[in-house]
Amino acid sequence: MNLLAIAENKALIAVLIGWLLAQILKIPTEYLRSRRWMWAMVFAAGGMPSSHTALMVAGTLAVGLYEGFDNPLFAIAVGVTMIIAHDAAGVRRQAGKHAERINLLFGELLHGHMWSEDELKEIIGHTPLEVIGGIILGLLVAIGQWMIWP
Repeated sequence: MNLLAIAENKALIAVLIGWLLAQILKIPTEYLRSRRWMWAMVFAAGGMPSSHTALMVAGTLAVGLYEGFDNPLFAIAVGVTMIIAHDAAGVRRQAGKHAERINLLFGELLHGHMWSEDELKEIIGHTPLEVIGGIILGLLVAIGQWMIWP
């Protein structure tokens, strides 16, 4: 495996930058929402912007810009990006809402009894606004990279 070839893979670089920026941006956006610095957000699922969406949009647009919008890889990337964006705001968001309700139900049923199991993770999906934030970030990353590194 040639590491230099990997470092020159412009679509991969766009994906990694999109993901990293999205994860870092979750810290100040969470602060604006809650007025608390939550440094662990850099590792969290959920939050603004959607890192899943940002990395896929950045990678998809990078494939189009560098390989051509008529390339079959671009078509496949668009399809996968659509599925991931839909999943981020749909299925994963609903799973988080279900976890929230189940945790509430356990609390009500047990009336203060200690529950030995960990609570279900409630923030695993994204609101539509968070997905839109990921789309915008992904577009900006790919376009910015393409302007700097054509």
